Amino acid sequence: MLEWMGARPHQALRGGTLPLLPSDDPFYLPPAGFEGARPGTVLASRDVELAFLGRIRQRSTATQLLYRSTNLNGHPAAAATTVVVPANRSTGSAGPILSYQCAIDAVASRCFPSYALRRGAKAIGALAQLELLLVSAALAEGWTVCIPDHEGLEGIWGAPHEPGYHVLDGLRAALNFDELNLSVDAPIGLWGYSGGGLATAWAAEVFASYAPELNVVGAVLGSPVGDLGHTFRRLNGSFYAGLPGMVVAALSHVYPELDRIIKRHATDEGRRMLTDIQEMTTAGAILRLIGKDIDRLVDLPLQDILRMREVKHVFDSIKLGTAAPTIPVLMIQAVHDRIVSVTDIDALATTYAGGGTDVAYHRDMLSEHMLLHSLSAPMTLRWLRDRFSGRPPSSNRARTRWPTALNPSTYRGMLRLGVISARVMTGQRVDRLPLSDLDQ
Repeated sequence: MLEWMGARPHQALRGGTLPLLPSDDPFYLPPAGFEGARPGTVLASRDVELAFLGRIRQRSTATQLLYRSTNLNGHPAAAATTVVVPANRSTGSAGPILSYQCAIDAVASRCFPSYALRRGAKAIGALAQLELLLVSAALAEGWTVCIPDHEGLEGIWGAPHEPGYHVLDGLRAALNFDELNLSVDAPIGLWGYSGGGLATAWAAEVFASYAPELNVVGAVLGSPVGDLGHTFRRLNGSFYAGLPGMVVAALSHVYPELDRIIKRHATDEGRRMLTDIQEMTTAGAILRLIGKDIDRLVDLPLQDILRMREVKHVFDSIKLGTAAPTIPVLMIQAVHDRIVSVTDIDALATTYAGGGTDVAYHRDMLSEHMLLHSLSAPMTLRWLRDRFSGRPPSSNRARTRWPTALNPSTYRGMLRLGVISARVMTGQRVDRLPLSDLDQ
């Protein structure tokens, strides 16, 4: 292992410059010898401008950090995170820190939050651009928000364990970066939905063994794709067929046996599809591949391929539930979800609770996948506030079924979110918005 020699000089804000794609940006290249650094060590840093949809400049300035992390095989890797500190936070205070995991759900680097959230980013179809609204809601609470590129520099969507390492090392890097003036005693929360919920779940699972020194007090797992193998079978040939296609394309880079099977059995059209999909944004891949059936892109029946030992190994290894989180978790799932099966999340909640995790499970009887993300935001913010303030989880709310859409407190919270969203969409400051009692 080479000896670590130190971080590159901090890059000051250069307003108005168009961002380069991470795949073309030298900022993302780790310095020689970074492998010898401790996980969470800052390798490079810079200040950047944020913008809603890449166009509407936000008043808050972000700091981006490149840091040493770990890949799924336990080897050194580099990753990036974007840290936004509320302007009204007192220097060195122990104010809460939230790690928000966007639903990257793509291989293309234009979907990474560190690019998609920047002013001038050309990332139409990247979900992170819309999730800036929820990041801003957390800023309005007075929380510092870390937004990691949890898929790593290669966009390996669906890989096990690794997203958790990137999330936790991103928090270490933020705490290690003196210019941010964050307190190591600050309570830390984790939040993500769908693909972001999957990354958050991995962070919760590996936390106790990988980064127990962090003061993580809770994690919100929104529809966290508990069984990617089952999800692949469920979505193949459906409206959302592009999602499993991108997972297979990404995993072929880190599972050589899967790559060999693809090269052996994919048709020419199948190989072209898996190559092309790696350059698409999330929404772009979904729209381009509606109804695409991988069974028609291989030279054997798909079920025969899925029964192969090598493929079964991949799907078994990427399934959540390898360890019960040692921190409280709030799980949120729609019963009528067309993307993530409620039975998979039921099983995951049972696994976590059986392993000793303090699980609050909101099993929404009315919403569907996309709608529940926004409707559950007020509930999520309240739950995180309680964890940050040290309140114990309520033991009589282990599982709730009452639809979020029928809860009056949801609309009080949505009113506040509407005000915040309006400010984001018009480029006004949100991190100084006084806390309201509308969603208490």
